Amino acid sequence: MPDSVPIAVAMSGGVDSSVVAGLLQRQGHMVVGLTMQLWNQRRLPALVPEGGATGRCCSLDDVYDARFVASVLNIPYYVVNFEDRFERQVVKPFVEDYLAGRTPIPCTLCNNFIKFDQFFEMADSVGAEKIATGHYARLNFDAATGRYQMRTSVDTGKDQTYFLFGLTQPQLARTLFPLGGMIKPEVRVLAKELGLPVAEKNDSQEICFVPNGDYAAFIDAYFAEQGIDSSATQGEIVDTSGRVLGQHAGTHHFTVGQRRGLRVAAAEPLYVIATEPGTQRVLVGRGDELMKDSLKARHVNWLSIAEPSQPRHAQVKIRNKHAAAPATLIPSGEPSRIEVRFADPQRAITPGQAAVFYDGDLVLGGGWIE
Repeated sequence: MPDSVPIAVAMSGGVDSSVVAGLLQRQGHMVVGLTMQLWNQRRLPALVPEGGATGRCCSLDDVYDARFVASVLNIPYYVVNFEDRFERQVVKPFVEDYLAGRTPIPCTLCNNFIKFDQFFEMADSVGAEKIATGHYARLNFDAATGRYQMRTSVDTGKDQTYFLFGLTQPQLARTLFPLGGMIKPEVRVLAKELGLPVAEKNDSQEICFVPNGDYAAFIDAYFAEQGIDSSATQGEIVDTSGRVLGQHAGTHHFTVGQRRGLRVAAAEPLYVIATEPGTQRVLVGRGDELMKDSLKARHVNWLSIAEPSQPRHAQVKIRNKHAAAPATLIPSGEPSRIEVRFADPQRAITPGQAAVFYDGDLVLGGGWIE
């Protein structure tokens, strides 16, 4: 029997979070819609493509759509400005990681430090004990271990557990993922049944603060806005033998595995093997030189299980769209660090990305690739 304590729904203005709000209301729950204003869309206007940016998460249009959905559902709705915190905890680390030779995942940082961490504060302010989001993931409580467990979504194509590995047990205890057992076409049908005006709205694809999808152009523009000289990031493109092949305009223009845009002449295709922030060199080589059979991860968060003291088998994803590969997780002896040894070498293991560990559909945990 639904109680009278409200559930705070993180409303992004998209079809998924809108359906969550409508579904919970239809089930008899009190619902409060909350939206986080994260980035001033008027900043860095030179980056906005002609006709405006489309397909981004958390745009101004999304805020308007969320407010409209809340009015259709006749639920309380609030927008809270988190722009300063978002820049401090997501945007600046994103820029710093790129300059340090890592390829960051801002959506995971946002989930860890903003969309969940700070969202609970918003929920507390409206008296909500639980929050609900439109993420495609499933939760259950394991009485034997006393832990909440995260499992992959029924809709494997929409599964978002790769971005959620940093959540904590106290956060999971207060979180609902109502769409985890549904596939996207079912969600759109439900949106129409609920009379939601966003039932046919396209999914967002781009990062909210990168309106044209060009990370390097964003960093260049951000440097210009902040008065930072970007020339310090320029340097040489070298092959694995140390031979200089050309010059580049900044290490942030490259990521491991990249082939296009190198602008160097070679008899065979070359790929970015690594970037060296200390020397500002970009190291390039053959495709087979991208293959590695192990990685080390830091800041590991054990989500559904306690930290293992012995090696254990798992399937590991090194990118969101990467097919989880069989591996052995080997404790390093240091807290929150682990070594991953793959059964077969993997291509383009990239520092700054996440390694997320699975046992079938169970999300064991994850960490950041060193």
